[in-house]
Amino acid sequence: MSFLKNRTVLGVLCIVLSLFISFAVTPLFNSSLSQKTDIVRVTKDVKAGDQITKDMVQTMEVGSYNLPANVLKNKDNVIGKYFMADMKAGDYILNTKLTDVPAAENAYLYNLNGEKQAISVTIKNFSNGLSGKLISGDIVSVIAPDYKKQGTTVIPAELQYVEVIGVTASTGYDTNTSTADQSTDKGKQLPSTVTLLVSPEQSKIFAELEADGKLHLSLVYRGSKENAAKFTEAQDKVLAKLYPPASSSQGGK
Repeated sequence: MSFLKNRTVLGVLCIVLSLFISFAVTPLFNSSLSQKTDIVRVTKDVKAGDQITKDMVQTMEVGSYNLPANVLKNKDNVIGKYFMADMKAGDYILNTKLTDVPAAENAYLYNLNGEKQAISVTIKNFSNGLSGKLISGDIVSVIAPDYKKQGTTVIPAELQYVEVIGVTASTGYDTNTSTADQSTDKGKQLPSTVTLLVSPEQSKIFAELEADGKLHLSLVYRGSKENAAKFTEAQDKVLAKLYPPASSSQGGK
């Protein structure tokens, strides 16, 4: 009898469970499948590094079930950013596929804050630019032969420690980023210009040296950003003494 009772109880439980699934779980599951949400997707093929414009993306309504948690749903949060990978038309945009800054080439130009400027100088001879060995982040000294037509070769006080932020071949491609194709002659070309981070006062001296066609770059430091900053901070102190703010100079009169 107890065996029959156990079978009866088990049967009743199975019936109750099936009714629960039919009338509770299944409707909830079907409801989740029918729920819709907006997502942002790519409207045409794009390349890594492309900046996102309105015509590249669109918002469309899709089923929300099983969507990745990091899929983007607002087009305003996408426009103006940069793709970190190649994407095909119709691909959903995930936040891991975007960046706020350019991926590689010219990224350093987006970090200017108005206090300093970027200026490029021509490497007229192979030896003038450290034989093509300079890279972004290097600290260099600028050697000026016959400086200001005075017949002497000097390192101007304003140009003792200057930071390199880009090294570019004649093709326009940076030579020390992945943008240059190292498998072609384009990527193997020697540096043609070096871009430096300078103050307005330094930029004027560089313009004069560029016009004269006489400058050499010597490597002072290559290493961590923290240590490199010590050199540029020392240079900034020298510049502050050589070119005191107008208010300070007036106050001292």
